Amino acid sequence: MERLLYISQQTPGASHLENIRAACEAGCRWVQLRIKSGDISTQAAAAKIVCDQYGAQLSVNDHPAMAAAIGAYGSHVGLEDAPLPEARRLAGAACWLGGTANTPEQALAHIAAGANYIGYGPYRFTTTKDKLSPVLGIEGYSQLIQVLQSKGITIPVLAIGGILLEDIPALMATGVYGVAVSGLITHAADKKEMVQKIKLALSCNN
Repeated sequence: MERLLYISQQTPGASHLENIRAACEAGCRWVQLRIKSGDISTQAAAAKIVCDQYGAQLSVNDHPAMAAAIGAYGSHVGLEDAPLPEARRLAGAACWLGGTANTPEQALAHIAAGANYIGYGPYRFTTTKDKLSPVLGIEGYSQLIQVLQSKGITIPVLAIGGILLEDIPALMATGVYGVAVSGLITHAADKKEMVQKIKLALSCNN
């Protein structure tokens, strides 16, 4: 499992697919298509083709059945999306399934329901997500990792939400597995250089 997850967004000058292609060209090898409204079936299929061209793994946000239909690597469900057990049923056993959590209790519930990883956040305020949950800061990640360790649970935890390059070393020091970012790569003047710097900070130069 990659330590860097790029989450797609549409910008004034580029579509989701164009930003996904740019991220793949820059070296991202795990991409999440995150479209919050409208028919995503055509875009999901197109995103899978783009990711395949670069040897990248595609996850589909909110739509586990769609992920299964196009043969995507995984899917991700938010706190207001389908319950994780239902998502697992729709996505199938082979799908790498993640769930969003904002508290240790939510994370533990996802783990009990069969999640493969936890997207934990937000780290700080971010404009890419509506109805933002309370921000966690470094302390929030340390607390979760301590809870998991006390229960003997080992599961990848991805920090998400407004993460900047300079935040990554301190986040990794808490014991999280990796980070999920969007604007950090989308808005980078040199995306390839940014991805290289992120991977270096993650000690993940693959």
